[in-house]
Amino acid sequence: MRYLITFSYDGTLYNGYQKQPNKNTIQDKIEEALYKITNKKITIHSSGRTDSKVHAINQKAHFDLDKEYDLYKLQKGINSLIPNDIYIKDIKVVKDNFHARFNVKKKIYIYKLNVGIYNPIDRNYIYQYNKELDVNKMIEASNYLLGEHNFKAFTKTDITKEDYIRTIYKINIKEKNNIITIEFIGNGFLRYMVRNMVGTLISVGENKLNPKDIIHILKSEDRRFASKTANPEGLYLKDVKY
Repeated sequence: MRYLITFSYDGTLYNGYQKQPNKNTIQDKIEEALYKITNKKITIHSSGRTDSKVHAINQKAHFDLDKEYDLYKLQKGINSLIPNDIYIKDIKVVKDNFHARFNVKKKIYIYKLNVGIYNPIDRNYIYQYNKELDVNKMIEASNYLLGEHNFKAFTKTDITKEDYIRTIYKINIKEKNNIITIEFIGNGFLRYMVRNMVGTLISVGENKLNPKDIIHILKSEDRRFASKTANPEGLYLKDVKY
């Protein structure tokens, strides 16, 4: 029987979602809990990985169990066995051919940065940029990222993929109380793509790049033309849509 979980986590103390040898990861903690419940090694398959120090509000993953469990008791059992910076929000039964990664229709990420004074309390959850940015220019630049493009210039330089084409449906940029929140809605995102887009939008807000430079960066398909990768702590996987 296949189960789909929705879960949130504070990524501050983790080396990302995906399990890695001798690293502290979100996937390890949930799989360890499932082993204690079932006495079997269970692999969970997420909608995608998140990197070290990145957070999730509604991450999704599926796993298979060889018998039917009471959903409330299963949820309560997992939550009792995982650290309190991870929380299973929902569990439901799905069809056996459902896949948490391959059936994704949309993903929503948000990125938060502080353009006011440094706030040590929020340092793990909001990027402490602490300088003014031209938000109107950032909004103008974001429009050139909308639609279907080859995003090779915005992904990790040592990654070779057959397909760099992704579609961005919407980008919302808002500032309130010196916190800029950038929301990205797309059909999928390459590794570091959101943080690289944010880093480039910051350069536009600093007047180091012109909004229309986005066009040339996309056409270049060269990571060297985009700006530096924005810090991980401001990034959240907000939701996954099937």
